Amino acid sequence: MRKTEILPWTEEWGKVYVKEENKLKEIFKDELIEIYHIGSTSIPSVGYAKPIIDILIVVKDIEKVNLFNEEMLCLGYEPKNEHGITGRRYFTKGKHKRSHHIHIFQLGNKNIDAHLSFKDYLINNPEDAKNYGDLKKILAKQFPDDTHKYQEVKEKFVGELIKKAVDWK
Repeated sequence: MRKTEILPWTEEWGKVYVKEENKLKEIFKDELIEIYHIGSTSIPSVGYAKPIIDILIVVKDIEKVNLFNEEMLCLGYEPKNEHGITGRRYFTKGKHKRSHHIHIFQLGNKNIDAHLSFKDYLINNPEDAKNYGDLKKILAKQFPDDTHKYQEVKEKFVGELIKKAVDWK
């Protein structure tokens, strides 16, 4: 089972994102509309994050994403299909030591706006961002060997932040 690891925020995560972004742009080329660094590693004011780079990709046709599974496997990504979210294609990199999560949605999917609003809200509301980072540290200590429990408890807080972000926007 994977460990719950929370580290202080670092600029290095942005550099790691840019390297991966370039590789992903090569794979998705004509299908790609936008690509974004999302999640806590993209928000300095959170202060702490799991060292996993979350990437949001917006494509023209979600049904065509599976055609790129072989190329994604060559980059070390495991295709997970929708993985619980209708209309998404999800990929993870790093079996026991995760390094990247890729969330792919078709243009117009409501989840795109939710992810981007969440990021914008935390960038513009550093107090809530700090509280989120502090919660991550607390939960990582509470559930060091259970990433699923960590995620489950954290999601309640994230749900409230998403509501705030949508209202704020």
